[in-house]
Amino acid sequence: KKKIKKIKNTTLCQLSLVIFVKSLYDDGDKEAFMKKIKVNDIINAVKEMCGKANYHLGQDVICGLEKAQANERSPIARNILGDLLKNASLASQKEVAMCQDTGMVVMFVNVGRQVYIEDGSLEGALQEGIRQGYKENYLRKSVVKDPLIRVNTGDNTPGVIHYDFVEGDQLEITLAPKGFGSENMSQMKMLKPSDGVEGVKKFVLDVVEEAGPNPCPPIIVGVGIGGTIEKAALIAKKALMRPLNQPHESEHIEALEKELLDLINKTGIGPQGLGGLTTALGVHIETFPTHIAGLPIVVNLNCHASRHLTVVL
Repeated sequence: KKKIKKIKNTTLCQLSLVIFVKSLYDDGDKEAFMKKIKVNDIINAVKEMCGKANYHLGQDVICGLEKAQANERSPIARNILGDLLKNASLASQKEVAMCQDTGMVVMFVNVGRQVYIEDGSLEGALQEGIRQGYKENYLRKSVVKDPLIRVNTGDNTPGVIHYDFVEGDQLEITLAPKGFGSENMSQMKMLKPSDGVEGVKKFVLDVVEEAGPNPCPPIIVGVGIGGTIEKAALIAKKALMRPLNQPHESEHIEALEKELLDLINKTGIGPQGLGGLTTALGVHIETFPTHIAGLPIVVNLNCHASRHLTVVL
């Protein structure tokens, strides 16, 4: 009897503990189960990213420029690509901006479900990181408070921030200083479903040819197809965050990326628009399901200084 009583008491204690823990979680006291990230850690991370993204060109883009230079037959194009590589090297060594247009900051932020932001708000921390990063790294402030009155905010805020809420306990921040020499050349169009893949190819080529030398080629071409007008724009921008020439996971999209890259480079626009074999270093396409009556497409161009950086907290 004593043994049975002991077993029952142990079982009851264990059950009570499970119920207590579950009640804590269900009743909203989830902080104990969360990964705590302090606001100051986010601010400091973003501040550092602002400098590094403007100083150091990604190795994938460096390799793309080196490959383009090796393949170029035009002496002028080879010299230009050499100058771009030298510029990137000097910017990295001296930690100065590789381009005078240090961009409007765009961020893609993946927020883990088990992340708890301590001592403030995530949005506030990200914007403060931009503010401090652009001031302390002496980067050009290019943002105006009102698009019509056009008075500079003086600190390059606000940045444009896109959030995704995901599983896990990590905060992943991708930061891209987006220059407007290339951003201004981006376009969108509501194609008809009957336009199909040929309509997509024609539109992408039209945008690139119309842009000519303005986006400082060789460019990276981000294409968003599907969804709605704003979704197509979002995934076109997100496509530019993909490592250079990392192919799309779907075979038919990968084949389209390769075909478009070949067609774009046959335009002869070349580095800085002065002719040559390399008008684009890569074409990245992202897609999303869409309505039976629509085929939205956005082409978002990036200059050769395809600046972006990712950190995980």
